[in-house]
Amino acid sequence: MSALKNRDDGMERRFVLCSDGGGPRESCGVFGVYGHEEAAKLVYFGLYALQHRGQESAGIVSSTGKAVYEHKQMGLVTEVFNEDILNRLTGRMAMGHVRYSTTGSSVLKNAQPFVVHHSGKTIAIGHNGNLVNSQRLRRELEEEGSIFQTTMDSEIIVHLIARNLRHGMEEAVVRAMAQIKGAYSCVLMTEGEIIAIRDPNGWRPLCLGRLDDAYVVASETCALDLIDAEYVRDVEPGEIVVIDEKGLKSLKPFPKVRRSFCIFEFIYFARPDSDIFGRNVYAVRKRLGKSLAKEYPLEADFAMPLPDSGNYAAIGYSQASGIPLEMGMIRNHYVGRTFIAPSQSMRDFGVRVKLNPVRGLFKDKRVVIVEDSIIRGTTCRMRIKALRKTGVGEVHMMVSCPPHRYPCYYGIDFSTKGELIACGHSVEEIRNYIGVDSLCYLSMEGMVEATGIPAEDFCLACFDGKYPVPPEDDFSKKCLE
Repeated sequence: MSALKNRDDGMERRFVLCSDGGGPRESCGVFGVYGHEEAAKLVYFGLYALQHRGQESAGIVSSTGKAVYEHKQMGLVTEVFNEDILNRLTGRMAMGHVRYSTTGSSVLKNAQPFVVHHSGKTIAIGHNGNLVNSQRLRRELEEEGSIFQTTMDSEIIVHLIARNLRHGMEEAVVRAMAQIKGAYSCVLMTEGEIIAIRDPNGWRPLCLGRLDDAYVVASETCALDLIDAEYVRDVEPGEIVVIDEKGLKSLKPFPKVRRSFCIFEFIYFARPDSDIFGRNVYAVRKRLGKSLAKEYPLEADFAMPLPDSGNYAAIGYSQASGIPLEMGMIRNHYVGRTFIAPSQSMRDFGVRVKLNPVRGLFKDKRVVIVEDSIIRGTTCRMRIKALRKTGVGEVHMMVSCPPHRYPCYYGIDFSTKGELIACGHSVEEIRNYIGVDSLCYLSMEGMVEATGIPAEDFCLACFDGKYPVPPEDDFSKKCLE
């Protein structure tokens, strides 16, 4: 366990706060509108609702049918856009993107939508997910003369489409997507159409909606709710949906493969007010907590989440166990992504500035903390240390998924085994490191049962190492070793 102990000060002394730091991050959110006078403004609100899926950059591209306008920048949606900018994004169709980088560095040139002009046609793409054969494709394209502007795997898709445009846009998209492997929920836009695409395994959510006569495409249904659009259906795995002046057209050109829904969308990524994969996220998270109470009966004075990630599993745990629920940690919602660095002597500042315990609640009490996941363990450890200073009697932790032992290559930011505390360390070693009296992980069976979806429809690779589409690239293969 020495490798863990040696990391004691690493997180505590990093005082520039860029994010919560404790949970995994996912790649992106996409949103598109076709056929509305205020398309760009609707996309703005849609991206605002999807901000949880990416906080590094935001962008919107619009089209009048003849001209295409774009604006993108590093930062949150509200920092990137204002009324004047949105008014310049004219046209009855628009699409947008919020990004957290899983491939490609966090710089403006990698912000999306990515826009190219080729053979008299403009193509914009917003991509949520991660390709597992991008290095090979990029190498082959460069050998044949392609010049890349970014380090994103999303640009590869555009190059593949451009090489096939002589066959028409629809056929070009089909031929391009047939060459790529991995996770992708994409929105493409040209001067006159919006195209929604979901990979054959269906890793990431993507849905269709209607607002009066306009069509809407979104990563999650919560974005439809904000603009008062009606949910129509999900884009099916392996489906290409073309939306233009003729209406909506569905293409299903790829052979059917096993579904591989990312179960971590339920556990962590998706907003609780969204419906994904045919299930409500809030209800699933409550059932995860109920499953924990069933698997690990325990006596305690109260249960609590470490907000906000474990809130809904904690509600379910409390209801099923009969243990009262308290909000023992108070979150400061007004802390931005950066903060003035205090002196080195102010230890644990990174914890206290965002979460602070209600001290009078904990003295000599037996407490159950419900968390959604433990990835690296460093932030969790700091929070427990802060809790111990209140004089708490016992601290027990319940985690609403199994231990993460394997890297993810489909769009989550733990892509190497070295980033996962559960890889190479037992539950007892993790318990000792983070400083709790007991540590309980939900079983695989209990987790899947809580979703109401068969296990064979999920990608569970981060838990069991069984990859539905094995990584092709050399770097990814090394991460498995």
